[in-house]
Amino acid sequence: MKALVLYHSQEHLNTEAMAKAVAEGLKAEGAAVTLHNTDKGRFDAASLAQYQCAAFGSPDYYSYIAGGLKVFLDDWHIAAEQKKVKGLKDKPYALFYSHGGGGKVKGPMEALFKHVGRQIGQSVESLGAPSEAVLEKCRALGRELAKATK
Repeated sequence: MKALVLYHSQEHLNTEAMAKAVAEGLKAEGAAVTLHNTDKGRFDAASLAQYQCAAFGSPDYYSYIAGGLKVFLDDWHIAAEQKKVKGLKDKPYALFYSHGGGGKVKGPMEALFKHVGRQIGQSVESLGAPSEAVLEKCRALGRELAKATK
């Protein structure tokens, strides 16, 4: 099974720590994982077709997802609507996010990503740097996503 963990993390690297924990959970269930930080570059949305599942993570930027993830969703929408690439829709996916006190990104994030497929598990939240308890929730989310994909 191939799994994608697509996230944005830049200043404090809180979302990156969560992404790595989700990847650990996926790997524990035998998934081959690709980690991609949109802060390092754009992710080719058409490439989503090669993955059986995906996890998406974002910091809360003014109660919205990071720009790199929004660009991915825009690109994905165009590719999916044009039907040039099969296998983009109906993906099992999981969500995680970090914030500095607002935490309102959850609603927009869940509303936007529902078009990709079906959400597995509950979105995992971290207020600031993820604690070990939050990281364990991320690992558990990764395991749950892998099991739901098998």
